[in-house]
Amino acid sequence: MLYLLAAVGAITVGVLLWRAFGVRTAEVAPRPGRVVAPDDDPEFLRGLDKFRKSDGEDQPPA
Repeated sequence: MLYLLAAVGAITVGVLLWRAFGVRTAEVAPRPGRVVAPDDDPEFLRGLDKFRKSDGEDQPPA
């Protein structure tokens, strides 16, 4: 029984070390051509700002 526990412990430590220091896979590498979300896109934000100003939202209520 003690040998079984030692084997499981050794395998667990081996897997953890492999995950920590092993070869990186493709899923860890950054993707080329990252898609920009609308709230991060400067052109989109500029267009919203222009729309808001043309709508008269920035003016104080009368």
